[in-house]
Amino acid sequence: MKTIIYNSIAVFGLFICFISCKAQTLPLNTALNNIPNNAYVKDFDNQLAPFIGTYKANSQGKEIILIITKIDNKLEIRSKKQFFRDALIVKYIIKNSLGQILQDTTNDDSVEFYSIDFSAGQNKVGFYYGGTNCGVGWGDVDLKKINSTQLSWAYYPDDTIIDSNKCPSGIDINIYLPQENLIFTKQ
Repeated sequence: MKTIIYNSIAVFGLFICFISCKAQTLPLNTALNNIPNNAYVKDFDNQLAPFIGTYKANSQGKEIILIITKIDNKLEIRSKKQFFRDALIVKYIIKNSLGQILQDTTNDDSVEFYSIDFSAGQNKVGFYYGGTNCGVGWGDVDLKKINSTQLSWAYYPDDTIIDSNKCPSGIDINIYLPQENLIFTKQ
């Protein structure tokens, strides 16, 4: 009886593996239009690892701290398709010259800031940034690895205009992320 149960479990496990293995696994730098539905864009060569860490920069009297982590199998729903991707996630803290926190996303999962593409030849990661309150500042960010301790930052906000009908009055609509090119140093 035990043998039948063990054999049944083994066959069931193989069946599940067979079904789940049918999804196509693609390299990290695969272009969006080449990613089929339900595929997995995987960081085969651990190319995202050098970007992971805590980085700091100063800009216009503010200290900006980026906390970059990696997540495997992040669900992406874009361009009428759904797939999974190994991605970098960015959380950040911005302080004024007195050390007071102006913005902190470290415990706010509603702020989307994650990698969407990787250019191995340029050692650059492109990010989607969903903005903060009412989507203020949404756009794209490029981080390029300069050396083992430094990243260059380029932020391209797509929209800074707020539809006052969609945003509650009194909410902070400032864009605190630096909009000029910066160099961040690993801590």
